[in-house]
Amino acid sequence: MKTVDLEPGDERLAAEVLPVLRELRPHLTADLFREVYAEGYGQGLRFTAAYDDGGACVGVAGWRVVVNTSAGRKLYVDDLVTGEAARSGGVGRALLGHLEERGRQLGCVQLDLDSGTQRTDAHRFYLRERMKITSFHFKKSLR
Repeated sequence: MKTVDLEPGDERLAAEVLPVLRELRPHLTADLFREVYAEGYGQGLRFTAAYDDGGACVGVAGWRVVVNTSAGRKLYVDDLVTGEAARSGGVGRALLGHLEERGRQLGCVQLDLDSGTQRTDAHRFYLRERMKITSFHFKKSLR
């Protein structure tokens, strides 16, 4: 498996990454994804894609480095998804390992992510990967 960081405007984002990302974020259209990445890039958002030996995109991670008072410098994972056909094949573990190493290289002290309460399969994966449930996440719509 090969991991590739993709910059905004890269044609692979819409053609290869978006179909996998939509398995986690079905509301994303090509236009919305392009807009979010264009704005988010300036805020540190990055996308890393995992490709199998045949050149197919099988996993995607959206991530950024964040500095805050609770943790200091951390790598925050916005999105982590393995394409359905490639699940249980080590893609998620490889992507998570890649992000951990990237975080270390960037001087981060921890890796964080949020996961929807309904995503029990993902929670089992995160716990197997020695991640801990350390907080609740609250939200309020502003619309």
